[in-house]
Amino acid sequence: MSSVFFDSEVTDEERRTRLYAGDIFIFSPTDGTRALINLARKMPEEAFSPYDPRTIHERETSEEVAATLGRLKPQFIHHPDCKRLIPQIMREHGIDPERLYFDVPRMRSAYPSHFLSSGIAYAFHPHRDTWYSAPMCQLNWWLPIYPIEPDNSLGFYPRYFGEAVKNNSEIYNYYEWNTKHRATAAQHVKSDTRKQPKSQQKLEPVTVRFLPPPGGIILFSGGQLHETVPNMTNVARYSIDFRTVQYEDVVARRGAPNIDSRCTGTTMRDYVRASDLTHLPQEAIALYDDDTARSDRLLHFGDKLLQDKPTGAGEGWSQPTSNKPAVGKKTAVKNGQKRSDSEMVALPDDSNQDPRKRRGTMEIVRPA
Repeated sequence: MSSVFFDSEVTDEERRTRLYAGDIFIFSPTDGTRALINLARKMPEEAFSPYDPRTIHERETSEEVAATLGRLKPQFIHHPDCKRLIPQIMREHGIDPERLYFDVPRMRSAYPSHFLSSGIAYAFHPHRDTWYSAPMCQLNWWLPIYPIEPDNSLGFYPRYFGEAVKNNSEIYNYYEWNTKHRATAAQHVKSDTRKQPKSQQKLEPVTVRFLPPPGGIILFSGGQLHETVPNMTNVARYSIDFRTVQYEDVVARRGAPNIDSRCTGTTMRDYVRASDLTHLPQEAIALYDDDTARSDRLLHFGDKLLQDKPTGAGEGWSQPTSNKPAVGKKTAVKNGQKRSDSEMVALPDDSNQDPRKRRGTMEIVRPA
């Protein structure tokens, strides 16, 4: 079992070291996170007015809700206050904005499981972000917008941080996903046919669930195995998450151990520096790229509004204007790590199993 730190005052360097080793940090709300969730509350409350967004499933169809989310979520991504507040949140936690890079914040929604759990409101099965082309140095920041309950929160599988899980992450290429699948999210209402990396083994059904107050933070490594807990409550859960990387760790290839990720491509083009919103240098990105990068497939979150995006780009995405080919490497490097030659044995996928049968025991931890 990993250690869990509440409002710890350790240095950012020590915190990252512990996060890369599998520990989890919980923080109380700050001025910055309160401002961020207030913005995030206002937007769905206005979009679904006169109804409460937490019970909108009782008032509208799943198609109507998906259509609203398809407009609402990109608006949140591009709201100028988001790029102002995330650097503030970093400073509040002792992080130098000159060395810290973040990607755009996303608003997530998890409705009662019978209503809408695909596409724009996808309920994530147990996964590591590193199965989705994230670097091993990625850290995830997760904040609830409204109060959460054990049955509509995040679930963590701490046993598997240092234990390989049989999976099919080799099917996932970040560039292909962005160009072919991201833009169609809102079209998947009743089911989601997009192939995504999943566990190919039965997991020990013991999850740990943390319940910070609105604006509180769960901070964890992208290498943590976690899931969207199937929502068995009668209210929707809304949350915010974004990811960060530290420049020193990027160039040193420092991070959590890669024990089972075999995806291709990299998310490194998505990150901007907290101090001035410039992207990571190309030479840093090249450390994580591979020979699947082509200029016609490269998209990244930019500053343009949704209506300015190129045809085929997903929410918030823009294409680089340069026609120069992307820097590629001939070596078999995936996710910043050399690919293991060992083969994973594919077992039946149990992700469609009744969630109540795979939830198992749980441990609830609340900040004091």
